[in-house]
Amino acid sequence: MPIRYPRTFLWGASTAGHQVDGGDDASDTTYLEHVTPTVFAEPAGAACRSWELWPRDLDLVAAMGMNAYRFSTEWARIEPELGQIDPAGLDHYDAMVDGCLSRGLAPIVTLNHFTSPQWFARQSGWLWADAPARFAEHCSRVLERLGDRVATVVTLNEPNLPATLMWAGLPDFVVDLQRKTLQAASEAAGVRAFRASNVVVPEERKAIEDGLALGHVAAREAVRAAAPGAQVGLSLAVTDDLAFDLAGEELRDRKRSDCYGRWFEVVADDDFIGVQNYEQIGHDHSGVVHSPNGSTLNQMGTPVVPESLAGSVRYVYGATALPVLISEHGVASDDDQVRAQFIPAALAGLDEVIAEGVPVLGYLHWTLLDNFEWVFGYGYQLGLHTVDRATGERTPKPSAGVLAESIAQRRVERD
Repeated sequence: MPIRYPRTFLWGASTAGHQVDGGDDASDTTYLEHVTPTVFAEPAGAACRSWELWPRDLDLVAAMGMNAYRFSTEWARIEPELGQIDPAGLDHYDAMVDGCLSRGLAPIVTLNHFTSPQWFARQSGWLWADAPARFAEHCSRVLERLGDRVATVVTLNEPNLPATLMWAGLPDFVVDLQRKTLQAASEAAGVRAFRASNVVVPEERKAIEDGLALGHVAAREAVRAAAPGAQVGLSLAVTDDLAFDLAGEELRDRKRSDCYGRWFEVVADDDFIGVQNYEQIGHDHSGVVHSPNGSTLNQMGTPVVPESLAGSVRYVYGATALPVLISEHGVASDDDQVRAQFIPAALAGLDEVIAEGVPVLGYLHWTLLDNFEWVFGYGYQLGLHTVDRATGERTPKPSAGVLAESIAQRRVERD
């Protein structure tokens, strides 16, 4: 039987503005989607139309028996040009927070989920010396408006993702296309360097991480000043890395140092750390250990391993001693049976971690809807609901019911 979780445990779903909203015209990612050549398979376009249909999305979350919803406040919606504040953007997020609370959902706000305004990218993005200060101003603006009702804030989403992708072995042609995308955007914008945090080339990765790290520290202080009652942290992309021999241990530890080391130092004064897990990767003397024949693979080509969630949480907690928020976890598959089987098995592993005494604050599934998955466009399916992008109609998949039942089994009536 599953263990019982405290009433304060956050059960929810995660989304990101650019991936679901549609019409994110002032963002850097929209600009990159429309240059030639581009690394993006297709533009986000109208996405899931959540900018207008967000009440429907909140109803879906509540219908699954959840008590939390993670969404992003898109910087470009609030400050489309430097110093030009659009009140409608803040009004929108204010209404979303109230909509969450009226449905018994704790709003979990992400202040930067990869996307930034085009004016920020034209200044070279996180390579810009003023980037941390400008981001902190944005964070202050958001939390001064929402901070009286938001208790959990994620500053940055996966600032270590470019590092993990590079360790995964991005093909040379993809890196080359990323470089050409940035060059095309810079030329089209008439600037020296148009830069974004979700299209990063190897030679600039560490410098962009420097900017992001300073940005997180500045944002953390801005959040605490504007909303002293809120918990603040960032989220990291975390693979469950295994070692099968001494050479594998050395390779795994080098990867961990490069992908997580600096971030574990940066978050030392945070209230929690977000873990976002999708896969398990093995290492030995031959390098990365590929899956044996017959393994179920996700759409990214790696094995579906439910136990990877527990392994990732144990590793991160052991390295940081911080409370863990599972801010994303899911599986890319067009076969929902894979997802429906994956969820209970992964949560059984989480039961074990919590029984061991690891302080886990919540579990947020990625994602609520089949959405825009960055450079892959609409080719990957990670949602608990399908979306008819022409009409906006949402339809629950069987996995939504499986997750709802898994949550119900773990709920307590009182502490």
